[in-house]
Amino acid sequence: MNYLDELNEEQRKAVEQTEGPVMVLAGAGSGKTRVLTYRIAHLINKGVPPFNILSLTFTNKAAREMKDRIGKIVGESTAKSIWMGTFHSVFARILRSEAEKIGYPSNFTIYDTDDSKRLVKQIIKDLNLDDKVYKPNLVRNRISSAKNNLLSPQAYKDNPTLAKEDAQAKKPEIGRIYEIYDKRLFKAGAMDFDDLLFKTNILLRDFPDVLFKYQEKFRYILVDEYQDTNFSQYIIVKALASRFENICVVGDDAQSIYSFRGANIQNILNFKKDYPDTETFKLEQNYRSTQNIVEAANSLIDKNQEQFKKNVWTSNDTGTKIKLTQALSDNEEGLNVAHEIYALHSTHNAAYSNFAILYRTNAQSRAMEDAMRKLNIPYKIYGGLSFYQRKEIKDLMAYFRLVINPQDEDALKRVINYPKRGIGKTTIDRLTLYGNENDIGLWELINSLPAHSVNIPGSARNKIAQFAELIKSFQNVAEKKNAYDTGTIIAKSTGILKEHHNDKSAEGVARYENIQELLNSMKEFVEDDEAENEKDLPSFVQDIPLLTDQDQDSEEDQNKVTLMTIHASKGLEFPNVFIVGMEEELFPSQMSTQSRSDLEEERRLFYVALTRSEERCYLSFARSRYKWGNLIHCEPSRFLQEIDPDFVDASGVTPNQPSKDPFATKGDWGSSMGGGSDRSASTQRRSVTPPRQKMMRVPKTDTSNFKGDDTANLREGMEVEHGRFGRGTVVSIEVAGNRKAVVDFEEHGKKQLLLKFAKLKILN
Repeated sequence: MNYLDELNEEQRKAVEQTEGPVMVLAGAGSGKTRVLTYRIAHLINKGVPPFNILSLTFTNKAAREMKDRIGKIVGESTAKSIWMGTFHSVFARILRSEAEKIGYPSNFTIYDTDDSKRLVKQIIKDLNLDDKVYKPNLVRNRISSAKNNLLSPQAYKDNPTLAKEDAQAKKPEIGRIYEIYDKRLFKAGAMDFDDLLFKTNILLRDFPDVLFKYQEKFRYILVDEYQDTNFSQYIIVKALASRFENICVVGDDAQSIYSFRGANIQNILNFKKDYPDTETFKLEQNYRSTQNIVEAANSLIDKNQEQFKKNVWTSNDTGTKIKLTQALSDNEEGLNVAHEIYALHSTHNAAYSNFAILYRTNAQSRAMEDAMRKLNIPYKIYGGLSFYQRKEIKDLMAYFRLVINPQDEDALKRVINYPKRGIGKTTIDRLTLYGNENDIGLWELINSLPAHSVNIPGSARNKIAQFAELIKSFQNVAEKKNAYDTGTIIAKSTGILKEHHNDKSAEGVARYENIQELLNSMKEFVEDDEAENEKDLPSFVQDIPLLTDQDQDSEEDQNKVTLMTIHASKGLEFPNVFIVGMEEELFPSQMSTQSRSDLEEERRLFYVALTRSEERCYLSFARSRYKWGNLIHCEPSRFLQEIDPDFVDASGVTPNQPSKDPFATKGDWGSSMGGGSDRSASTQRRSVTPPRQKMMRVPKTDTSNFKGDDTANLREGMEVEHGRFGRGTVVSIEVAGNRKAVVDFEEHGKKQLLLKFAKLKILN
């Protein structure tokens, strides 16, 4: 069967239009990955050499999946020649080839976020600045933003607007910190994550021959998720594509949600201004979700003004309506979600991996985690501490980094006294200070220590010399052996493996197992016959800092409920999705309600959350929530009233007057929701907003004076009253251990209560 026959009409047009600038506007679930992969396969089948194709993605996982699909059409050996990967991995590869032109070694170290933050923290300490004012995270983010806007340290310091902002924030030394940070990275032969783009821009700007070389090489360029590109990525792509203009960008302006990372929605909105001859194709058929979910999402995003208009539709089943529920508190919200998951798991035999709980902020996970544990539901926090961020892994990886690049001072400081070898902090500080004052790298200094008058006792000097010899011996091993053999020797010879093996605590056993897992991954790397790269230690290490959260799923996490922020969920899909915390000042966030553009991004974020759902979608909000230690009353999110009520079941939700805001689109929700009939996807969206109904604020319930009865003789079937939940009927009583009762309340459904603490009035 011809692969083109697997495409719908619009997809096929986008694939076959191979020449000139092309923009593919891909609605949620519309098969954009298929279009990208088939377009590349089509280029190759038309005679374009695969090494002339550059395909840029935002995760390595996406790149691998695309390359696998292409390989099935054109052959795996051909697919391997395509330049495909994340922006950072592709440009790291280019920089390793061209690094010497900008003064870097080809084996430069890539600092991850943790490494960068540690360096910033050290600089703040060296400058005797208050780390309560100059918070390392904040300073690092400020430097990151500067680099993504292509501002060098000098340009940053010379910018009057930035200087004024820093002065007003009482952080006038950020420019100085940035300058020192940049110098120390260069001295260590290291680049941080943002440098991979920043230095690529410098390379292409300052070396026309290099730019011409890669323009000739990348005659066809494809960019996925173009709406998520920042200024630095935009400039690189524009420079590379300027010779042939065979550039195809795929994206959805309705899913642009990363402005806080520097993503600029204008890159996609203004694409036609950059390339006037652009051919535009709209992928509007959604293959993922039910009609109800698609239409609900359409009715929401329609409220945004800054967008390309699309009419997303689906031929899938109508499906169930989106279920809207309320809770008295965030803890009750968590329990409601957990009970619903448990019920669907039990009655529909749904795997736990089919469920995702999405929230606006990480702090909301606590109530959800508590509820999952109470019902013994397995779950995983997506985007939590990754494998490569664990201390024991970072320690061993620091040895690997130092063997590859001995100028890497962050790695050297981390392991020079680990495991302990009698080189104390005072000694390391004196070495660092002497090196900084005399502009000598630490590795050079410890290898020529007798020639320098550093105030270090003879015993410490001997231990430093032994450490240097140890690293040199590892370098000799690395030149002769593969990554696994080298890694095993380092793990054993340093004593790291032995130290964790001897620690029989639960944490020690886990650390030892993690070290073994790292060595296992090195073994797999060496034995992978299909991999294109060398099997040595540098080849294994170089791409690890470039891994994203989506590249690190383990098998043990496969059948668990996923908990994640909405930002982290982009690109994923689940049969059942719970979107929690739908409250004003939480979602939309309080910070986003001051401008239309910020509010529209929040609305796009909600759109992304809705469109992760395949079959069922649940929305919930709490009437009260603890914030900064105080219990606050919450109002439902304005976004709830922006969804067409025909697609939502809000039966049982008490109406509440939403906040008034000049940017909010006025609609209706609450008692009117769920009243409409199911509609097919072909039904046109409403152009007239239904009239607003008068809604009453629900007062807080004061339960402090409510008196309960003695429940020693409580029996099944009795009518009772609770201070918060009102009237209900006792369904069952558990007498083992602490006595518990399940009560079916008229307004709040079934609740399990601990009778020792519950205040119940017995009515009959």
